[in-house]
Amino acid sequence: MLRNLLAVHQIGQRTISTTSHRHFKNKVPEKQKLFQEDDGIPLYLKGGIADVLLYRATMILTVGGTAYAIYQLAVAAFLKKQE
Repeated sequence: MLRNLLAVHQIGQRTISTTSHRHFKNKVPEKQKLFQEDDGIPLYLKGGIADVLLYRATMILTVGGTAYAIYQLAVAAFLKKQE
């Protein structure tokens, strides 16, 4: 029990200055400039090739899933007669 109290006390004494400081370049102004350009590209595609691939994959899956759902509805609606 005493050991746990000492551990909690030591943790409480740590300061923020003991954590490692990492300096990252602020990329927000660059991204703002990119997304605010009026170059005719839709906003959801301005992120580069990854955005284009994700968009196309989403469209293919959406159209394919819709077509498959309609097909399954048609199959269920027109049941085969049992002989």
